[in-house]
Amino acid sequence: MESMQGDHPAMPALIVTNQPNAGVIQQAERFGVACEVIDHKPYAGDRAAFETEIQNRLIPYQIDMICLAGFMRVLTAGFTDHWSGRMLNIPPPLLPKYKGLNTHARALEAGDQEAGCSVHLVTPELDGGPVLGQVRVPIKPGDTELMLAARVLEQEHRLYPEVLRRYAQRHTTPMNFD
Repeated sequence: MESMQGDHPAMPALIVTNQPNAGVIQQAERFGVACEVIDHKPYAGDRAAFETEIQNRLIPYQIDMICLAGFMRVLTAGFTDHWSGRMLNIPPPLLPKYKGLNTHARALEAGDQEAGCSVHLVTPELDGGPVLGQVRVPIKPGDTELMLAARVLEQEHRLYPEVLRRYAQRHTTPMNFD
């Protein structure tokens, strides 16, 4: 939201979170952006119903693009197909490696020399859409999962705004920030 000021080609209209205590709620208030909290627990076992509720909350705001960040729910093909080409995500792995959870631990366990983050278009395949941007983060001797995660998060905050700006301007060529 902070980067989407001034001449930015996109405008934040709504924050949707499934966490009632998420820090993004205060950020939304700070920037005057509407916020909807949808607890996923009542929808246990029915992802489609949860997604229908999300879609129903998006409609009044005339949302035309979704930017996922920290949204740790797997979305069905019905939802992702509806938003095809209009939904971005920023997971911590250097895709296509380590899709899903525990990416930092998996990179450390594998003895990798680098980790990082990727922004990609969301498709029905988990972390499987076309990559629009990446940042590589060196893994240092003695790194713990938390140390690596903190350094990657810094780069996520740098990468996502740049890729979003470019994508909103219809630039789809992948970029690296190394």
